[in-house]
Amino acid sequence: MTLPPAQRAAELREQLERASYEYYVLDRPSLADRDYDRLFRELQEIEAAHPELRTPDSPTMRVGTAPQSALPKHTHLVPMLSLGNAFDDQELQEWEEKLRRAGGDDVLTRGGGYSAELKIDGAAVSLTYRDGVLAIGATRGSGTIGEDVTPNLRTLRDIPLRLHGTGHPPLIEIRGEVYYPFDRFERMNEERARAGEPLFANPRNAAAGALRQLDSAITAQRPLHFYGYSAVTPEGDVATLPFRTQWDLLETLKSWGIPVAPHHARCATLAEVHAWAHDVENRVRGQLNFAIDGGVVKVNSLAMQDELGVIGGREPRWAMARKFAPDIAETKLLDIRVNVGRTGTLNPYAVLEPVEIGGTTVKLATLHNEELIRAKDLRIGDTVQVKRAGEVIPQIIAPVPDKRTGAEVPWSMPDKCPVCGTPVVRDAEEVAVICPNVACPGRRLEALVHFASRGAMDIRGLSYARIQQVVDADLVSDAGDIYSLTADQLTPLERLAEKSAEQLIAAIGESKSRPLSRLLNALGIHHVGTTAAELLARHFGTLDALQHATAEQVLEVRGIGETIASAVVAWFQDPAARKLLGKLRAAGVNTTEPRAAEADGALKGQTFVITGTIPSVSRQHLTGWLEGAGGRVTSSVSKATSLVLAGDDAGGKLEKAKQLGVRVIELTGATLAGRTIDREMLLQMIQETP
Repeated sequence: MTLPPAQRAAELREQLERASYEYYVLDRPSLADRDYDRLFRELQEIEAAHPELRTPDSPTMRVGTAPQSALPKHTHLVPMLSLGNAFDDQELQEWEEKLRRAGGDDVLTRGGGYSAELKIDGAAVSLTYRDGVLAIGATRGSGTIGEDVTPNLRTLRDIPLRLHGTGHPPLIEIRGEVYYPFDRFERMNEERARAGEPLFANPRNAAAGALRQLDSAITAQRPLHFYGYSAVTPEGDVATLPFRTQWDLLETLKSWGIPVAPHHARCATLAEVHAWAHDVENRVRGQLNFAIDGGVVKVNSLAMQDELGVIGGREPRWAMARKFAPDIAETKLLDIRVNVGRTGTLNPYAVLEPVEIGGTTVKLATLHNEELIRAKDLRIGDTVQVKRAGEVIPQIIAPVPDKRTGAEVPWSMPDKCPVCGTPVVRDAEEVAVICPNVACPGRRLEALVHFASRGAMDIRGLSYARIQQVVDADLVSDAGDIYSLTADQLTPLERLAEKSAEQLIAAIGESKSRPLSRLLNALGIHHVGTTAAELLARHFGTLDALQHATAEQVLEVRGIGETIASAVVAWFQDPAARKLLGKLRAAGVNTTEPRAAEADGALKGQTFVITGTIPSVSRQHLTGWLEGAGGRVTSSVSKATSLVLAGDDAGGKLEKAKQLGVRVIELTGATLAGRTIDREMLLQMIQETP
């Protein structure tokens, strides 16, 4: 049944907004690019036919999604635009006809033909250079405001910290794409598969995730690269740029030390563009070590670009993305295997008969869980369709039933852990299947990595590679063994000098003082992450009290449900867990934490909601201060809410608070004016707010 235009437009807006959030904020897209483009075009057509249905918040009115993280914000000199899409030669021809209507029949003569470039499937960024020196690097974000990731971008060795040569304006913003090479991406995913970790869906999202790390040391470990493709000055006036055509722009960027994607071409006619696109799609793409999802065709003259302008504030009229069809191939599903993650989750993955898709040989695919395998009716021996649109680890679309011979074997999750043989446990709340054995060798490496990570015991210098070394050398079998390591044991290891060994031992010793909440998070108890660990630690105060608590007593902790309570009690009853805790206690690891709240604290009986990004202080610290003074922090605003703390980009919760008449304290960058908020200042502001 065909929906009325208004209802269909609302439905499309919701779908596109959800897909945009998954793509730009979560870095976990669930909608294929081609499907997104199809829905976007449908919405454009509805709004063109019914202008009254176009809303200010329509996805057609903006680019991307506002940044949603603790990273600082950056306003681009000139908005970073999106591109319209053409999926075949005919649609590209229609675009050229629109150019002629907008700029006259001689638009291409005056425009100097076209520049044709590869469309890198990466993460868009801008690099701001002041007097030739890299000052700011930012993500695209909303197109107007991005996230300042300068420390992370500085780790990319092919981004010059100072532009080469001369002739660059005193202030210029260079745009481009950060990408993850195919060979390194595939190697990383194979390592993650062996370690039982979820596989990254594609290089684009691995690159975006690496760029948005709060710790640039993590970004530095990723083999990211950059290609530049455009530049702007503050005025947005092409006359202020030291080049007059797109071709000259690319050549100048190269002379400044900015890498430019290969295989770009000058085309005098659209026929030459068609020939270039067909060659890239059918021949060149298979030779590349990075993902592309098409080409970009631009009017070559920058002055003509300026004259043609922008459509609806979103898309340049003078450029068009020539999209390529996603790669689909058939191959054999040779096997379905299982890895064990750090919390014991059994993760199935597919072993494929090696097949070349888009020039890259793929042989592994994530299968997520048993339910997905059952839903798709995948059987070992099936011929399956796999899709890869810039994705090294492909998505299995479906089996090909017509090619079944009867020899195919249905698969089910094993009843025992494939590593240690312990009977598995099925999670009642999720589709996960878990190995409950805390000492399972399959869990060991990733469990140790998590234990030493920043959000847990934060043992500096105990990296993934270093943990692999001590495990391979039989120096460590569980987290308790970390605290028995000596410098003499570490020094013989490769690339570990005496001074480095001593520094690592010192860092291990320093970690013993971490509070109980960090230890609980580090232990890898199923369902217990940072928030649950803090709630449990503040309530019980000591590890002994929590270890001997019943499920009913754990359920008394506000914010802890039956699933977490059951997991906690079961973990502490495991003999291997008790043995581990014995080692940690013997090593002198702290097992206490200040109790939750002052019985008669200043905020007793008050309920708070924190929304947005508050400069200079984490949400974790704010929650601790409020709960320590007797307050309660919740996630939703209601009439029962006592006060809302609203930072930058607060959004819907702030609006709801205003509608309900709930008190609000705005802790934005503007209202704080550079002040650093602390506990005493916060409590005073709450007391003084009417």
